[in-house]
Amino acid sequence: MSLFHPNLIAFMAVVERKTVLDAAKKIGLTQTGVTQRIRSLERELNTTLFIRSRKGMQLTPEGESLLRYCQSVVELEGRLGFESSEQEVVLQISGPSSLMRSRAIPNLIPIFKKYPFLRIQFDLMDLQSAIYKLKSGESQIVIVQNENVALEMDSKIIKTERYILVGPYKWKKRSLEDILENEVIIDFDKFDNYTLDFLRANNLFEQAQKTRHFINNIDGLVSAISLGAGYSMVTEELALPLIQSKTLVNLLPGKHFDLKNMCLAWYPRPLMPNYLADIIKFVC
Repeated sequence: MSLFHPNLIAFMAVVERKTVLDAAKKIGLTQTGVTQRIRSLERELNTTLFIRSRKGMQLTPEGESLLRYCQSVVELEGRLGFESSEQEVVLQISGPSSLMRSRAIPNLIPIFKKYPFLRIQFDLMDLQSAIYKLKSGESQIVIVQNENVALEMDSKIIKTERYILVGPYKWKKRSLEDILENEVIIDFDKFDNYTLDFLRANNLFEQAQKTRHFINNIDGLVSAISLGAGYSMVTEELALPLIQSKTLVNLLPGKHFDLKNMCLAWYPRPLMPNYLADIIKFVC
């Protein structure tokens, strides 16, 4: 346990190491991540905490005041027997909710126990690429399509994501023709064309209704399908347990749509922390 906010941990690291680069190495973040935390702290306090000089990052008078406050917190933590605040590292991972739920979150559970000082924030997204969160420093790892990875980033291709066409289990005995003619597609938003593309690829598009419902959350979308509101494409990893529990049914067995070239992306570091290397290894 620590009384320190992650922004204050970054502040203390810059004070100690004098440069953002060395502070980033100390607490296991990117330079951009440390800079973002310092800027966020300055916005919250409505003041400037550091001045850049040839000798490194120099504290302003306001920064000196904040340093005295932090030192008193460190002393209090020592009296209370808390673990050192320097041990806590906060890391955010952003990516599509389907991949995050089926692969990232379950695969990284062992990381929690192996690195008790690590605090992971899973940021589930559905509407747009998470690459901007990596560029801004808000996230340290993102799951994106390989084409979105910039040259200065490192990346790792992960397993192909397979989608299948599903409806509620109670439609099990209905013909696909009946479903396409009388039921509505449910997708994330108007830019999500996976279901329409799948129907075109299988010569089913002309039979289907063209208007759609939109639910930009995977759990809400699956819930709506299970209740009979419509049908959609969802990942096979997400669908299989629900098919086995007789919540959903595969409407076109043997047919699927593969989303390839998905990858993890992160900014390279001079020294790769063990916890970061393990996270990259475990998500495959």
